[in-house]
Amino acid sequence: MKHSIYLVLFFWSVSLFSQNHVFTKKDTLRGNISSDRTWWDLQKYELKIAVNINTKSISGSNKITYKVLESRNRIQIDLQDPMRITKITQDKNLLRSERNGESYTIFLDKKQFIDSLNNFTIEFEGTPKETTGAPWKGGFTWEKDINGYDFIATTCQGDGASLWWPCKDHLYDEPDKGIELFYTVPKKLVAVGNGRLIDTTLDTINNSKTYHWKVINPISNYAVQMSIGNYVSYQENYNGEAGVLDCNYYVLKHNFSKAKSQFKQVSKMLEAFEFWFGPYPFYEDSYKIIETPYLGMEHQSAIGYGNGFKNGYMGKDLSGTGWGLKFDFIIIHESGHEWFGNNITNKDIADMWIHESFTNYSEAIYLEHHFGKRAANEYLVGIRKNIRNDKPIIGNYNVNDQGSSDMYFKGANMLQIIRNVIDNDGTWRLLLRGLNKSFYHKTVTTNEIENYISNFTNIDFTLVFDQYLRTTQIPTLEYKISKKNIKYRWTHCIENFNMPVTAYLNNIQIKLKPKTSWKKIKCSYKIQKFVIDKNFYINTKIED
Repeated sequence: MKHSIYLVLFFWSVSLFSQNHVFTKKDTLRGNISSDRTWWDLQKYELKIAVNINTKSISGSNKITYKVLESRNRIQIDLQDPMRITKITQDKNLLRSERNGESYTIFLDKKQFIDSLNNFTIEFEGTPKETTGAPWKGGFTWEKDINGYDFIATTCQGDGASLWWPCKDHLYDEPDKGIELFYTVPKKLVAVGNGRLIDTTLDTINNSKTYHWKVINPISNYAVQMSIGNYVSYQENYNGEAGVLDCNYYVLKHNFSKAKSQFKQVSKMLEAFEFWFGPYPFYEDSYKIIETPYLGMEHQSAIGYGNGFKNGYMGKDLSGTGWGLKFDFIIIHESGHEWFGNNITNKDIADMWIHESFTNYSEAIYLEHHFGKRAANEYLVGIRKNIRNDKPIIGNYNVNDQGSSDMYFKGANMLQIIRNVIDNDGTWRLLLRGLNKSFYHKTVTTNEIENYISNFTNIDFTLVFDQYLRTTQIPTLEYKISKKNIKYRWTHCIENFNMPVTAYLNNIQIKLKPKTSWKKIKCSYKIQKFVIDKNFYINTKIED
């Protein structure tokens, strides 16, 4: 029973937004790539925020640098209630704007020349939404640690970064040259951002300190975070594929010794993932784990961690096999997102399986690398009990809609099927590394990922993707055994489904290529045992 409670909280909540949801103009404004977005290419953010803990409010500015792709004069920027824009300027000239729900149309006076670089600055303030359900519900978490110090953090995946700062709030366009963050907090606290700490500035008059962080790589809006607490920090270096990676850890003082022990898994994670996925994608911005008052989040180069410094998912094994207790779920899963989610980012949130299916599979990759292939296979079979098949994994496009939470467990098992159809671990590894190299720091669509996999392997997986991503049906292999003959076919599947499977006939491995019409195997011996390889997530049915 406790198992299902944790699953409801973490995975099933992914799909609550779109279940029985009637899409509105607000959804379209958030999810559609409109003409007021396409003509300008985001280059850089310079975000300054001062935090007033007493009033739970923030104020600041965001300088947005962009490249002109078409000569137009309207820009869409997003900022959600109850936050509000107070001023917009370009070249010190005040700009006019119109509010449309939680989006603003900004009217530029300056002529926009193609290929030119321009910027404008937005000043804003307000009391951002407060959440009691982070990271699944976006907003600010305002808490105290056990010593009475303020413990504050942001989360906004799905809900959007415009919950707390004005931005081009769509996944398709990331700032090519990153973001600079200036967080001002009371001087007794530490404010941690993404990327590298550049400097700190003490203001003795206001009794505050400003922390300047810098990210030089592209970054998704939702992966930008602010964490505030009575932190202590330490650093370790990892000798990786692309050189020396500095790994930094920010934890509350009373958890320092626990962190030093638990975070030893980071080097093992990096070893496994660099071998299978390629170099960590953000060497220039370092790797960081930050203790947070919520369970965890894949904030780029700044992983949010709240798993209690213990293995499993809050001490539980999501697979029920025992293998899930061999690693700290948050360290492994959220770090896996650095490759799938932060390096390779879906353009539309409907394609979020690209993030979650591969990252859920990364848990098995970690197990395989350190405990063997049997451990990984058993783990993947074990997590199937969490699959709901409630609706398709891919959501509705252009309306900021996530698909089913089956993008985790079912999506990972779909990838396991693809691996076993390929039946070559070397090719599988090169495929995973090739994805991260070919789509390095890029935003992508489902079709791009599907086509890459089919082209790389020279195997057409179109029907496999259609079956597992776009329907709720689990294909059934129906078969009949008659002495020395086996007849078999696919049912409960899409039209012309023809996925190969591995089976064992009298303990001898064979490769089947079923279709939706009956096929037949004639044997020279009596058939005593016929089983399907457990690595294939399918149903079977014996016909009399």
